[in-house]
Amino acid sequence: MIETFTVFEGARRLATGPLAEVALAVKRADGTHAPIMIFNDRTGRPVDLDLRETGAAVASRLHVEAPPAPEPATVEPRGRGRPRLGVVAREVTLLPRHWEWLNAQPGGASVALRKLVDEARRTSGDKDRAREARDAAYHFMSAMAGNFPHFEEASRALFADDLRRFAELIADWPADIRDHAIGLAYRDRSP
Repeated sequence: MIETFTVFEGARRLATGPLAEVALAVKRADGTHAPIMIFNDRTGRPVDLDLRETGAAVASRLHVEAPPAPEPATVEPRGRGRPRLGVVAREVTLLPRHWEWLNAQPGGASVALRKLVDEARRTSGDKDRAREARDAAYHFMSAMAGNFPHFEEASRALFADDLRRFAELIADWPADIRDHAIGLAYRDRSP
């Protein structure tokens, strides 16, 4: 799934799409007097971009830019685990009774923990997606509508999962901001 971004010029939505497309929309809008803000649609958080280059240079950089390469790791003797599967060793702090139960499970503590995490992800997937959608809407609203009428009440309705009340409270906000907040809040469900 391609990560999307949305750019606003003041209260007007300019574009939504991959970062390179949104950056080019900002370059085309250059010279306007309204503030420009770019948001990550998954998180609802603002994104800062360096757009001082030409439009072609910005687009080229954003299309091919990869995260910096990690520092070369020192060669250490190969230990236990399954590095080819992406297994990462980290510390977990549990009570002794938890360790006793985990160690008694077939495959040991690591296998039992992976199974527990996978099961929790399966059973709480819808709740997690709804929470992420609410959080994204709230982050966006805080940046764009924190001073708007009914912001506090709308935030409470959003976190109470009262999406009908939420939509009523923001009905008078500028259309693009209102529609984007609702779109983020409802993301995978209908109002």
